Amino acid sequence: MKRLFIDLEICASCKECKAACDYFYHPHNNGIDNLREFATFSLLCRRCEEAPCVNSCYHNALEKQPDGVLKRYAMRCTSCKTCTLACPFGVIMPEFIPYIASKCDYCISKKEQKLPECATSCNHKAIMIKEIEEDPSKNIFFVGESLAVRSRKWLKEDMPLKQ
Repeated sequence: MKRLFIDLEICASCKECKAACDYFYHPHNNGIDNLREFATFSLLCRRCEEAPCVNSCYHNALEKQPDGVLKRYAMRCTSCKTCTLACPFGVIMPEFIPYIASKCDYCISKKEQKLPECATSCNHKAIMIKEIEEDPSKNIFFVGESLAVRSRKWLKEDMPLKQ
């Protein structure tokens, strides 16, 4: 199965992203920013069993999905940042969520055979559509059905044991 692949290790070296986005619903907003944030967050979030961030939100704007990834409901979120304060690892960033949020649709379902604009406009080839297998030894992880990310993922096993 083809997936959108983003190499965050290459992306991290860019000072300013030049990749363009042809997201249909909000052509004036860049879905690449949202894609990079989502990919980074998905790999850094510790997916706590107790989920203090979810439990702290009195607007029920955060939900822990079955795979452990958090989902934020933009229309419920008041940007009170309670989740940011509750996160013991400081992973939830204190951004405000704009009303018109661009969300990458991965361009996977397009019937056309052309590559999406993000893949063709990224000068460093950090964004591609390709067949790829999940391979933790190469730091390649799946995030959902349509996204593959190359980056170092936080793993509980990497934490040093207290002596």
